[in-house]
Amino acid sequence: MLSDPARLPDPSPLLAGLPRGAAVLLRGVAPEVAARVARLCRQRGVLPLVSGEGRLALRIGAGLHVPDRAPTHGLLAFLSSRRGALLSAAVHGRAGVARARRIGADAVLVSPVFPTASHPGAPTLGPLRWAALARAAGRPAVALGGMSARAMRRLPRGLAAGWAGIGVWRVVSCGTQCLREVAFGR
Repeated sequence: MLSDPARLPDPSPLLAGLPRGAAVLLRGVAPEVAARVARLCRQRGVLPLVSGEGRLALRIGAGLHVPDRAPTHGLLAFLSSRRGALLSAAVHGRAGVARARRIGADAVLVSPVFPTASHPGAPTLGPLRWAALARAAGRPAVALGGMSARAMRRLPRGLAAGWAGIGVWRVVSCGTQCLREVAFGR
């Protein structure tokens, strides 16, 4: 699950619907919100990651996500002190693959696979280019951009470590079971 300053500024209410081992990528959240969400994530067996803020990630005991199109502050501090914390990187093309390899990312978010509300009209990778970048990264690849359980089935079988999204998580009024059905395609 990805937070988003406009569409999902605080993912706390949705954490109960995530399975153990899922991850929450916090983008553009206030440090106090990040600390609270990270604490809730650990209680539920969910991995918290902070986007672009290595020192904040270290302070709250979270992993770090290195965005492709924005600076990452405190990357060296995180890399030298991470002690097993997850490091992920955004991949939108070959340069992102090279950066992910160079920094030793544990996983990559390869995007955008399909058209997405986050970036209307932006060019997409499609299943074949997504697969090529995922293979080139040489580490677990998560599909992002226009993703759903149905979209996941369009990707080459067995290549994606999972999929992530923002808008898919907004259906909460029908309760946790409905959320699981929407988010995980059950």
